[in-house]
Amino acid sequence: MKTVVIGSGSWGTALAQVLQDNHQEVIIYGIDENEVKDINENHRNSKYFENVPLNPDLKATQDISVVKDANIILLAVPTFAIESICTQIDSLLTKKAIVINVAKGFNPKTNERLSDVIRRCISKEHLSSVVSLIGPSHAEEVVIRLLTSIDSVSQNIEDAIVVQELFSNHYLRIYTGNDEVGSELGVAIKNVMAIASGIIAGLGYQDNTRAALITRGLQEMIRFGTAFGGQYQTYIGLTGVGDLIVTCTSVHSRNFEAGYKIGKENDVKNFFATNKKTVEGVRTAQIVHDLAKQYGIDMPICEEVYQILYEGKEPKTCANDLMLRELKQEF
Repeated sequence: MKTVVIGSGSWGTALAQVLQDNHQEVIIYGIDENEVKDINENHRNSKYFENVPLNPDLKATQDISVVKDANIILLAVPTFAIESICTQIDSLLTKKAIVINVAKGFNPKTNERLSDVIRRCISKEHLSSVVSLIGPSHAEEVVIRLLTSIDSVSQNIEDAIVVQELFSNHYLRIYTGNDEVGSELGVAIKNVMAIASGIIAGLGYQDNTRAALITRGLQEMIRFGTAFGGQYQTYIGLTGVGDLIVTCTSVHSRNFEAGYKIGKENDVKNFFATNKKTVEGVRTAQIVHDLAKQYGIDMPICEEVYQILYEGKEPKTCANDLMLRELKQEF
């Protein structure tokens, strides 16, 4: 089976290497000439993984027409790029393909879940199914082959199994699932919680605070996800508490890093003035705020993150306000 990985960034490179390690036919499509050249000639992707050697058989290209006869297309691009890249892919495909999405968030223009965006933009003649390959994982660890487990989630369980078998090996273990709604909402909202976790770390709070944040954050994820049809069980799995833990505690997390900068300065202005990275939780915070307000879902942590990012509220004040809310029973 031929797999084309769209995106020569960190996660696309790491997952393409997994397939190369598994002796699968795989090629990376990237728009950055330097990254493509680095992979092909130096067997590195130095922009993302300094001094990490890649599988020497891994190849990359700037020619997107390689997708035309692909069996599987893996999208490793930011959420804002998925709609346009899928439209482009649809015009090139000559047969049905499984489309794997690894991004976590929503369409920034329509607030759609990403699987729905892909189904809208790729015709039924060219789309076998959408599979979300998501869970607690950082590319920086997968690329050096540290033990990791994630989920292959799809409405089409047969295709989920195909992806599971394609990527699984001695350092990457894949489980299957069919709760597309619950899984996609879980891995999106945890980015907001990771910003919150970074903020409290930047403010100087430590283990007790983070434990409370993760636990109460999980309750918000469950409350939000089940309101839209997600299954409770999903949130005690890899795309729920698993992804929440890794993103709220890791220095590899862009969302945690962003929150830490905001908390350290007790202000959001400098972050927006200087940030050049894609931090998915920033846009997700606004979408969750809007949807929670529309459907009457109580999301106090997400709401405070929204207030910091979009209303300029002081982080220290937000932390205080969360602690002084009306007392109540935990469940």
